[in-house]
Amino acid sequence: MKRITKTTCVAAALILVAGVVLAGRGIDDTLTRLDDGDPALLAEGEAVYFAQCAACHGEALEGQANWRERNASGLLPAPPHDASGHTWHHADDLLFEIVKYGPAAVMGDPKYASAMPAYEGLLSDREIIAVLSWIKSTWPEDERGWQEEVNAAALEQLGLNEGKSILDRLLK
Repeated sequence: MKRITKTTCVAAALILVAGVVLAGRGIDDTLTRLDDGDPALLAEGEAVYFAQCAACHGEALEGQANWRERNASGLLPAPPHDASGHTWHHADDLLFEIVKYGPAAVMGDPKYASAMPAYEGLLSDREIIAVLSWIKSTWPEDERGWQEEVNAAALEQLGLNEGKSILDRLLK
């Protein structure tokens, strides 16, 4: 069992709230949810991952070395998509938009340098949802649970979810 202090909860909540604000606004006025329970979609997603993503993000979703440090070109290496990375810290909709439109568009900063391409026009929305759903299906239970909390907070921010906020739950 992991021990989480109140300070850790507050810090995590602030990070989540900042991420949820970005996810809640969106850039395409469409709320996208992933489906990690559809076997056909997951099989499609796995195939798309190995065809389009594994070269950078790794055969085992491990990402590239030193992924938190900019390289000589000023770019961040590809992050892992397994439990050691940060993909599961983000809402489904934000993940979809990062893949479809690219990090610079999602951040609202056209000058943001990233090796991550925008896949709009290269992959269909279904293929993007499939690959992200497959990635999500590989996460351990704790990470999947946390990511569902992030999704719930994003929905709540949009007025699409009832109940206490994630911040309220974390500070109990």
